[in-house]
Amino acid sequence: MTLGFSLQKLENGSNCLSSSDIQSFCQLESEQLTSQYPIFFARIVYHDCFLKTHQEVINYGQDQATFSKKTLAYLRSEAWLTDFPPAFTLHKFRLKDFSSISYICPIAYRNQKPEYIQIITHEPLSSSLQLYVKRSAMLLSKYVDISLDYGRQKTEIQLLEDILHRVGHQLRNSLGLIGLYAHNLCLGLEDSPWQEQATIIGESIQDLDTNLNELLDCGQSAKLRMTLQDLRSLVVESITNLQPLINQKKLKISIPDTSTILRLDRLQIKQVFDNILSNAVHFSPNLGTITCSWQIFQDEVLIKIADQGLGLSQEDLQKVFTPFYSRRRGGTGLGLTIAKKIILDHQGSIWAQVLSESGAQFSMILPRPRTG
Repeated sequence: MTLGFSLQKLENGSNCLSSSDIQSFCQLESEQLTSQYPIFFARIVYHDCFLKTHQEVINYGQDQATFSKKTLAYLRSEAWLTDFPPAFTLHKFRLKDFSSISYICPIAYRNQKPEYIQIITHEPLSSSLQLYVKRSAMLLSKYVDISLDYGRQKTEIQLLEDILHRVGHQLRNSLGLIGLYAHNLCLGLEDSPWQEQATIIGESIQDLDTNLNELLDCGQSAKLRMTLQDLRSLVVESITNLQPLINQKKLKISIPDTSTILRLDRLQIKQVFDNILSNAVHFSPNLGTITCSWQIFQDEVLIKIADQGLGLSQEDLQKVFTPFYSRRRGGTGLGLTIAKKIILDHQGSIWAQVLSESGAQFSMILPRPRTG
């Protein structure tokens, strides 16, 4: 495992991220620290969001004898930590019965306990090594912060999946009952002008049941039906479905002529575009412009959808993907949460931002299939 790969896993929301990944990351970082002379001991204390407790990783330099249990107990007691300096600053600390030099570089103070890198050296650190330790602390801080975000995200998605399946079970029973009554009406209204309307009710129930099944499938990444799809065609299809409201508000839709082929679940990714474009149309002012754009890279595509509405508040940016948070009257607050779940299941990422001029922009990254 490399540092770059580990961070990429976190930022892309990889489903295989675990407590062992964080420990491996810290272990690798501690090994790199003790490979730098004169550092012969490195101890990293960090918060594991999966275990919900503080953990430590210890590493010794080459040919360095391990400390006794008594010495390690003293270090873990933090009796020597009489003051907690600002994060990412390096400070010397005097340790009882130690002739060597001890340094601490704080990372954060979380859940009433400090997170930090502690190193013990044969001699004072040079300026370049001091900078190296500080950068290590910053890297660890980023890793832990992203893992915490991922942990919260995983909890929210699990909550959404549970709710979807509970609500889905109740809705399916009701839909089945309504569908049965609609079928009986069709049979009983033969040669009646009302039979056509009863037939439409039955067909609508079937459509609702199909949509409900697709919604429930969004909570199960194992059920992705991956096929090669044209990106532009999918976006155009979502725009076409929204055309009546687009025409009503006299909106202009800007979309590139270029396209690319992606390997994805067509119905689920279309639902992502449906949700984001529906919000863009809803919040756009009359005569406004919605801009769809994408940049195609070797292994991925960056897709952006921007509107000219009122934009997003700081609260919106923090909660926009949270279940049941919505600024739309009558909205369920599930659309963007489901969209994020779908993108994560496709090993992609999605985020929202406020445009400098006006409006909101949703950006997402999806992997491209390798060719050749």
